[in-house]
Amino acid sequence: MSKGKDLKPHIGIYGRRNVGKSSFINALTGVEVAIVSEIAGTTTDPVKKSMEIFGIGPAILVDTAGIDDVGDLGEKRIEKTLQTLQHIDAAILLISENNFGLFEQMLIKEFQHYKVDFMIVHNKEDIETLADVTLHQIKKITNAPFVSSSVKTSKNFAEVIETLKLTIPQTAYQKSTLFGDIIQKNDIVMLITPVDSEAPDGRMILPQAMAIRDVLDHNGVNIVLKETEVEHFFKHNTIKPKLVVTDSQAFDYVSKVVPNDVQLTGFSVAYARMRGPFEEYISGVRKISDLKDGDRILILESCVHQVSCEDIGRFKIPNWIRKFSGKQLEFDVTPGLSPVEKPITDYQLVIQCGGCMITKKQVHSRLKAALDAGIPVTNYGIAIAYMNGILDRAVEPFVGVKVKSS
Repeated sequence: MSKGKDLKPHIGIYGRRNVGKSSFINALTGVEVAIVSEIAGTTTDPVKKSMEIFGIGPAILVDTAGIDDVGDLGEKRIEKTLQTLQHIDAAILLISENNFGLFEQMLIKEFQHYKVDFMIVHNKEDIETLADVTLHQIKKITNAPFVSSSVKTSKNFAEVIETLKLTIPQTAYQKSTLFGDIIQKNDIVMLITPVDSEAPDGRMILPQAMAIRDVLDHNGVNIVLKETEVEHFFKHNTIKPKLVVTDSQAFDYVSKVVPNDVQLTGFSVAYARMRGPFEEYISGVRKISDLKDGDRILILESCVHQVSCEDIGRFKIPNWIRKFSGKQLEFDVTPGLSPVEKPITDYQLVIQCGGCMITKKQVHSRLKAALDAGIPVTNYGIAIAYMNGILDRAVEPFVGVKVKSS
């Protein structure tokens, strides 16, 4: 899956081999984009195609291998198919010729496990019509929306699309806001953006750029400066920002020079509130004070990037935690959306980055295994605020405020 899917809902197409998944996608998009063959098992790795859904906007369809694939290669295909469930927003389960059994029931259990909204389509109605006994079997298992259709004849295809629009959760395509529910028109927001070796030449990193746009979208006023200019600003200006947002790495210094009556938070904290399990992050961060020698910590990055000695996830945070805890600790880093290699139970703490490159669904899916196992989870910015003794101040702007769509 891509490292950043923005606000495009991802819709997975699942089913047995040769139920018509690729043809179904071609019919939805009106373009020959998926490999279509009479030979079962043609689709190997998940294949993605963009389409426009009226009322929702751009969406990505994900064509997957048959869930009944066979052999060693087939097992790998099935594994990749199931991995997509961690990153999609909605699913379509295709069946044909009244075949509904253990494979479909297993997929439905996986949908439910990953909290994926789904619909069921009985395809190839032109070959074999839906039997009452099949519909009865389905209704015994799930009350998910159901449509009987045919790609070849276009029977009920309009109903398929309308049902799909109702199946896709609104949170997958409605824009959320970083600050729109805590600032008002003409409020001043100060954004502190360090320029170091990790900053891209001539431009701002994504969280900073998105924050600037979010303030503008809500008719606020941006003041953007480096951390080295903050003290001078407050000494020589009477302007009082409603909110100061800083790169988390500058929390220690910034918290000392920003007046206590001005709200202060971090870019990563704002993203934690918008895309992550915020309350779990806040409670989980306290594990840092209870770490023991030999404990292992998992760092989850949301993007793949060139590593430098100033890398926050791979070097700075591990060093800060070792210093804060005084313990001998082990750290593993998983970049992008790669699977975690070790069992999640090997870890005593999981720390997720801000998540600016992935969606809320992807963040929650990445952390689900840890949360299910009772392993504390937290976020870069919240961890840094905690170790600098300013956690309460950093989260105070968002306490009691729920994220809303803008």
